Amino acid sequence: MDADRAQELLTAERDRIELALRRLAHQDDAEPADEYDPANLASDLYQDELDQGRGDNLRQQLTALERAEQRLAAGTYGLSTESGEPIPDGRLEAVPTAERTIAEESARRER
Repeated sequence: MDADRAQELLTAERDRIELALRRLAHQDDAEPADEYDPANLASDLYQDELDQGRGDNLRQQLTALERAEQRLAAGTYGLSTESGEPIPDGRLEAVPTAERTIAEESARRER
């Protein structure tokens, strides 16, 4: 994959992640505040925990994106961090932050 296309993919991925992080702020559900209503408290707690999990996942994606940007700057983007084998362009189009080939990723998950 050429560096311009890789940069384009990584920029789009960064924009997607950063937008999703901005949207995570707790939204007021417009329900009157009732600190004694267990259903309301449970709903707020559930939403806060869901948002925290999504935020953690998005921050992990952002870290993976930063590693991909470092590989691009170093000239190693598109090569497996495990074997040095080329990662197919189709995989990079689908997952711009991919660090391994599909076979390596599958083998890693089976461990």
